[in-house]
Amino acid sequence: MMNIDDLSLRQLQQEAARALTVMEAANNDIYKYNVQAHHNSQNWYKAVIRHYVEQYGGMPSEVGPAKDVKLVMPEC
Repeated sequence: MMNIDDLSLRQLQQEAARALTVMEAANNDIYKYNVQAHHNSQNWYKAVIRHYVEQYGGMPSEVGPAKDVKLVMPEC
């Protein structure tokens, strides 16, 4: 499994996007990530990914329902 702290900004964005696609993402659901991030987008992405890893046991691109998500622009 990848180490979240070693991911580039783009990789964080992609993994978080995959996770959010299959997770409940209403305002009340994502509030917990805002609290953890303190207005830092990279920490926000990491919080989303960590939650997904806790739920499914691996990175969104590797396990669980998010592994089947196709990104529109994966190479930006």
